Amino acid sequence: MNKKLSIIIVNYNVTQLLRNCLLSIQKYCEGIDYEVIVIDNKSTDSSWGDLIPEFPKVHFIASEKNEGFAKANNRAIETAAGEYLLILNPDTELEGFYLNEILNFADSKTNFGCLGVRMHDANGNFLPESKRSVPDMINSFEKLFTNFKKKNSKSYYRNDVDEYGVAEVEVITGAFFLVKKEVYEKVGGLDERYFMYGEDIDLCYTLLNNGYKNYYYGKASILHHKGESTVKDELYLERFYGAMQIFIDKYYKVNKPLQYSFMKAGLRLRHKIEKIKLK
Repeated sequence: MNKKLSIIIVNYNVTQLLRNCLLSIQKYCEGIDYEVIVIDNKSTDSSWGDLIPEFPKVHFIASEKNEGFAKANNRAIETAAGEYLLILNPDTELEGFYLNEILNFADSKTNFGCLGVRMHDANGNFLPESKRSVPDMINSFEKLFTNFKKKNSKSYYRNDVDEYGVAEVEVITGAFFLVKKEVYEKVGGLDERYFMYGEDIDLCYTLLNNGYKNYYYGKASILHHKGESTVKDELYLERFYGAMQIFIDKYYKVNKPLQYSFMKAGLRLRHKIEKIKLK
């Protein structure tokens, strides 16, 4: 290890958003010993190659095929030289000189697992997936079938944690995911059975099950152009609900069969409803 931080970005057909992300890193990472690794996941838009001469210090990798978000990150991380990894979405932008503060916070914690920050969209709206609970029967039903968001409750979205606060949480988002490389490798990294979606929840839960602590750091924020790189079609629904099915198969099928039955039925029903909405 010869760097403090490796920033890992998986790109797919979002050249302009990636450029803005890289510019924000360039602006706000002064004074940090870091590297940036961008892996393109076989974009159909080849314009990402135009960024190579524009950002000569960035290590660009071209995948021969798109094998999903988890596999691409794991491949890029194999080449990383940082003590810490920051898995970062290409449709995000850093908003301040807070990375040193975050790294110092992580260094100060025993059994540090991972850390996420406050996310908001282009209109300034807070994105509640910044801080979450592990999915279970009750909070999954709440998320899938109601718009009920009780303040100060430990629901799927951790409404009991202030959006500008700092607290231990169970699940953060893969859009900004800070973790020690040594720990990441020790727990096996992102599960490559997930093509897209769900792998961040799984990794957070894996860290918890291995005795690590996960943190939400609301004093720092990123802009997340949520959904601008995602087409909400049947393939999206298959991947999203398929990811949730992988998760409950992995953690609930054997150990919590009753919860598993309810969650499986709920996922199927919600998936059918969403497919009808597309027509």
